[in-house]
Amino acid sequence: MSTLRANAKLTLSLRITGLREDGYHLIDAEMVSLALADTVEIDEAPVTTIGIDGPFAEGVPTDRSNLVTRALTLAGRTARVGITKNIPNGGGLGGGSTDAAAVLVWAGFTDLQAASALGADIPFCMTGGRARVTGAGEVIEPLPPRDLVVTLFVPPLHVPTPAVYRAWDELGGPHHDSGNDLTDAALAVEPELARWRDMIRHATGQVPVLAGSGATWFLRGDHSGAASALPGAAVITTNTRP
Repeated sequence: MSTLRANAKLTLSLRITGLREDGYHLIDAEMVSLALADTVEIDEAPVTTIGIDGPFAEGVPTDRSNLVTRALTLAGRTARVGITKNIPNGGGLGGGSTDAAAVLVWAGFTDLQAASALGADIPFCMTGGRARVTGAGEVIEPLPPRDLVVTLFVPPLHVPTPAVYRAWDELGGPHHDSGNDLTDAALAVEPELARWRDMIRHATGQVPVLAGSGATWFLRGDHSGAASALPGAAVITTNTRP
């Protein structure tokens, strides 16, 4: 059995630069791996099975809709997989993508273009570190490491990424001063995000930045002391990982 570390990813900035003929949006993003990570235990088996535990296991599917199952199918492998979820589910931190990426690396699968068809974050999660990510997520340009401490504020919300990109199109493709072009679209899809943003600002004195399509907001530095003012949210202080 192999034990793998599947690091969360944080999208520090995200610009949308165009639209491919197949409907995928083109991006120009800076992503970093975080020390926050799931643990993936995997062992070759005749039939793929997935077990989930950990503090953020609730709501994570164990059927064929799980990206790990789809990643194994892509790699032509079957396995027994156990995942300890330390990354909040549905928060835009790449939890499902990084688990799938870990499995692809285990399987010796290296085709980033094919991996991007499963999820735009998977190629970066396969590579890790810090990178400029372009194309539809499959073009990875490694960048020098940055030593950052960040605090993640994950409200009890789920913001579907496809819906956010559709809203971005419907809003006319707005840019955003924070560096994340999906901010206004995410707020349109899930208006409760604005309430959480304002609560975080009130608790910390700083305006948080949306991570990707949400629902996580983040600030640089250690703001773990704000947790008591944000009941219902997961507040996690972590650092970047080379």
